[in-house]
Amino acid sequence: MMGKAVPTASPDAVKRTAGLPDIVLASASPRRAAVLRMLGLTFSVVPADVEERREQGEPPRRYVERLSRAKVRRVMAVHADALVIGGDTVVATDGCVLEKPRDGAEAVRMLSSLSGSEHEVFSGLTVAAHGRIASNVAAARVIFRTLTREVIEAYVATGEPLDKAGAYGVQGIGASLVERIEGDYYTVVGLSVAAFVDLIPAVGFEYLPGGLAAFALPEGRRP
Repeated sequence: MMGKAVPTASPDAVKRTAGLPDIVLASASPRRAAVLRMLGLTFSVVPADVEERREQGEPPRRYVERLSRAKVRRVMAVHADALVIGGDTVVATDGCVLEKPRDGAEAVRMLSSLSGSEHEVFSGLTVAAHGRIASNVAAARVIFRTLTREVIEAYVATGEPLDKAGAYGVQGIGASLVERIEGDYYTVVGLSVAAFVDLIPAVGFEYLPGGLAAFALPEGRRP
């Protein structure tokens, strides 16, 4: 079951999107919504009801791309005339994939495993419009500070880790846990701006600062 569309827009959005399809974000993530608002886009949020279960032995890259495509396809079935955007993000370390913690105790275990070491963040992104669908995966490396038990428990007590892959949010209080990021910051947030700008032309649009512009794709082009 999909959630009800919730309109959300930046007050500074450039009206370049006039006459273009409605934009729908197939994700309940407030971080992805914040990135799209930052880019000046006007959109509705329609969370997709997709089972987020990794197949045995499935690489993190393939997993996040598969889930992002599944979310977009689910929403496309209802919003066929819209530009649909979907994403998924996981943290990977030592061969393990860390998704959202089930509770505070699991968040403590995740953060303890990340303390004083580096891990990778994979963010899958899918866009679809006019019957076309395209996807890619962005990756970044994050190096954590060495965290004491007291620091970990204090962070978990804020509640911030509980709805985030890897049990931390780099755009919030969790920034204090990070020593440095190698790669794209927005990949760690959950929606790579660079990946979005590069991917959107595959379904007939160009991002211009503040909004989108449409252009004609060659006949038969189906990314």
